[in-house]
Amino acid sequence: MPEPRVARVTEIIAGSQKGFEDAIKVGFARATKTLRGITGMRVVEFRVAVENSKIVEYRVRLEIIFVLET
Repeated sequence: MPEPRVARVTEIIAGSQKGFEDAIKVGFARATKTLRGITGMRVVEFRVAVENSKIVEYRVRLEIIFVLET
């Protein structure tokens, strides 16, 4: 019988000047530096920062799902 697993969800916000896809990659790369056992990720929110009528940064709020170590 397999051992039961317990997962946790943590939230991070990441940004990029290139676009939403890059912001997601930036957030995921940062999460992998400190979290082990990542099994999934959910994009919760998309936002942009605007200055002088121009988009200056693309931002995403991410939920990172990872399995807790036993």
